[in-house]
Amino acid sequence: MDYSLRAVAVALILFASFSASLPAQTASEELNLGVQAYRNSKYDEAIRHFERCVALAPENTVAHLYLATAYAQQYIPGAETPEDIRMAEQAIDQYQQVLDGNPVSEARINSTKGIAYLYLQMKKFEDSKKYYRLASDLDADDPENYYSVGVIDWTLTYVPRQEVRARLGMNPEDSLPAMHKGLCAEMKEKNTSNVQEGIDNLNKALQLRPDYDDAMAYMNLMYRERADIQCDDPAAHDADLKTADEWVDKTMATKKAKAQKAAPATKPPATNPQ
Repeated sequence: MDYSLRAVAVALILFASFSASLPAQTASEELNLGVQAYRNSKYDEAIRHFERCVALAPENTVAHLYLATAYAQQYIPGAETPEDIRMAEQAIDQYQQVLDGNPVSEARINSTKGIAYLYLQMKKFEDSKKYYRLASDLDADDPENYYSVGVIDWTLTYVPRQEVRARLGMNPEDSLPAMHKGLCAEMKEKNTSNVQEGIDNLNKALQLRPDYDDAMAYMNLMYRERADIQCDDPAAHDADLKTADEWVDKTMATKKAKAQKAAPATKPPATNPQ
């Protein structure tokens, strides 16, 4: 299960008290049966029970969140079949219903992140950024929302730039500004805003979590994107590459420190008495 979906599923337990206020015993039974099926990874069965529950008790947050997460579990990213797209859209619809009608902060945050994650998997990047920004508005202290925007911004800049390079038959080490001034200027106009937004959001993530090595790794990548569109400033191009290399070093050092901290302490070998 993806981390985002797992977080939503865990958060659902926090809302379990809402089920006591369901207007009909049958709705409560459907919710309980759905939870049991969900916990046993029987998502089709769980969906049927949750659908019945929300039909009987449309105001119940837990049922909507479970139904959304069960739909999302059935979605296969990249498959692009009508059934997969339908599952993702149904999940988004359930999350949106919670977001639109529920005042509980935790429910709104989880629904917003659920929508953002699904749009990301569907490669609807601008929609995904919209909901990750909303999640940041709801919880300004969560570094993962800022990190996710940074990842999307890198994707939006890297993919089209590499398509241009491949079309020109360029080697990975070739500098775009040095070889194709006109195309570099075109890519600069297209990518600059996303590059800067990505750097800004990754900086926010690192302010909130200074040892966020994944964010550090993407800072390296974003500075390489910025270097490659420094069309008229070779010094800025070189400076960005230098900064990118520094982020590589920071990433490796942080990963090493984490590994050392996580490793069990080893005792020195016992010495034989004389």
